[in-house]
Amino acid sequence: MAAAAKKDLFAGGKTKGEAEYSAKDIQVLEGLEPVRLRPGMYIGGTDDRALHHLFAEVIDNSMDEAVAGHASRIEVELQADGYLSVTDNGRGIPIDPHPKYPEKSALEVIMTELHSGGKFNSDAYQTSGGLHGVGVSVVNALSDHLIVEVARGKKLYRQEFKQGTVQGKLAMIGDTPNRRGTKISFHPDAEIFGAKAHFKPARLFRMARAKAYLQPGVEIRWKCAPDLVEKLDTVPAEAVFHFPGGLGDFLKETLGNKAVITPNIFAGRSKQENGHGRVEWAVSWTPEGFGEGDSLVRSYCNTVPTPGGGTHEAGLRAALTKGLRAYADITGMGKKSAIITPDDVMSSAGALISIFIGNPEFQGQTKDRLSNSEAQRIVESAVRDPFDHWLANSPKEATTLLEWVIEIAESRLKRRKQRDINRKSATKRLRLPGKLADCSNKAAKDTEIFIVEGESAGGSAKSGRNRKTQAILPLKGKILNVESASADKISKNAEINDLSTALGVGLGKKFDLEDLRYERVIIMTDADVDGAHIAALLITFFYRFMKELIDEGRLYMAMPPLYRIQQGSKSEYAIDDAHKDRLIETVFTGRGKIEIGRFKGLGEMMPAQLKVTTMDPKTRIMARVTIDAENLPSTEALVETLMGKRADLRFQYIQEHATYVEELDI
Repeated sequence: MAAAAKKDLFAGGKTKGEAEYSAKDIQVLEGLEPVRLRPGMYIGGTDDRALHHLFAEVIDNSMDEAVAGHASRIEVELQADGYLSVTDNGRGIPIDPHPKYPEKSALEVIMTELHSGGKFNSDAYQTSGGLHGVGVSVVNALSDHLIVEVARGKKLYRQEFKQGTVQGKLAMIGDTPNRRGTKISFHPDAEIFGAKAHFKPARLFRMARAKAYLQPGVEIRWKCAPDLVEKLDTVPAEAVFHFPGGLGDFLKETLGNKAVITPNIFAGRSKQENGHGRVEWAVSWTPEGFGEGDSLVRSYCNTVPTPGGGTHEAGLRAALTKGLRAYADITGMGKKSAIITPDDVMSSAGALISIFIGNPEFQGQTKDRLSNSEAQRIVESAVRDPFDHWLANSPKEATTLLEWVIEIAESRLKRRKQRDINRKSATKRLRLPGKLADCSNKAAKDTEIFIVEGESAGGSAKSGRNRKTQAILPLKGKILNVESASADKISKNAEINDLSTALGVGLGKKFDLEDLRYERVIIMTDADVDGAHIAALLITFFYRFMKELIDEGRLYMAMPPLYRIQQGSKSEYAIDDAHKDRLIETVFTGRGKIEIGRFKGLGEMMPAQLKVTTMDPKTRIMARVTIDAENLPSTEALVETLMGKRADLRFQYIQEHATYVEELDI
């Protein structure tokens, strides 16, 4: 009987209760369908940041024309109906038939095929902000309407698209003897971004202005419908950006009237070698600091902002640090300067660095961090000699700067020593929570505490941790929602008191970052809805009572995997559905059955699995919790809406944002 069943199974039959599964269930996504199905894989999500990333992709193409020397003017216009247009006077997208697709123009191929464009050809672009060839086609896919106009050879061509689908062949619509270049006008698709999503003039204005600083020869003209300016933001309806001084002008404007350590900005520009490796920089130091933090460092690669930093920032830090140490040796202050670190040099610094290289490598499609190893060498080489000359030509300023940095380093060492003393005495003085598994290091440096959901997960975390540097504090269920609780209830809550005691700090006005017993605080909850709720409660607590912890970049979210994918001996972990799909498409391409296991919670994971996926600094992924300082009022309002006492505000928010929910996994 068993043999017969086995034979039938291999013959194509199915056992009782088995779901039908055949070739018709295999879905093949063509053209731009993958972008509309999984927009987060291409632009990082569908939130406000992702929406404005569409503008970045379009203006980056025009900037590439300017950087290549083919365009001198870019026009940005936000219309009252929500359409955004970017126009340049460059060469114009090619309109002749494409060799691989002779029935289509090159323009249509660029707009409708992923991984197509001139950025792969070093003859067309020696440096560019786009490296994947997906930018403008992604914008097309995520727009409900997009129009391209190209002026080439004194003729004007036009083609329209809807949701990435072409609406007709490229058409020549007339003569244009005095115009050349490309104009792209598009309207974001409400099906993707939500019916109420719209471009914010102030954000577009800042992005356009920043681009003008990055290419001194380009002029960017800004125009915005007066109704939008009046209703939404305080930005001008029209403006022209042109900054011959480049990043030096940018930093000068950023510094404003702040006091500075040296009166002159250290700024410069390296020569381009074989079309690659051009670097521009501007650095100054101020005792007043910048906003929430002491320093302000902004970096760019091929005019694309890299908020996550990367190797080009590392090169700048190395050049400045080595230069100051070398100057100290010359002036007899070498012993004192031995304690200087790059963090000391960059403390209270305003630094801007821009690099142009061929084949840039970014982490993620949204290009947050540059990872080319040669970028560090290029920047350090470009900046070091000019910095040495800048110090030598202004010995009085150089000595003032050196003494300032040494003072910062000495203060840092004193604070560290005092913290070590405080931590040792605090450990003796405090009655730490019994469920806290503390680390053995007495100093706070390089230590971290994991706030873990549940005793079961806490047990796995304790077994998988590095006992020297990692502490574990399990929490029992969901902590109190401090946004809607009374002060008396908060003060008597056992979980909150345990958390405060373990961290060694007070709450609210009594909070002092110097008393923090660990360098990092990491929230580690299950990768499900309940885990997200607990994480939201914890972040609300830290936001209300330990905000400085967030401001200083000391609060993190662990990113445990939701899935384990295995095919033969090959095994990978995925943090969400999009990551799982991407791994299946790119990693598990061989033969053999793919097995997908879903973790119900952290406690279900073996200690070794939890260690390698979530706790080991060499292999884990973490997200730093940050606050958008530029939009603090909206952040405050959002916390009050989502976590406050008024259920009607929450209900209204859910109604307005329900369209963003693609799948509810219960």
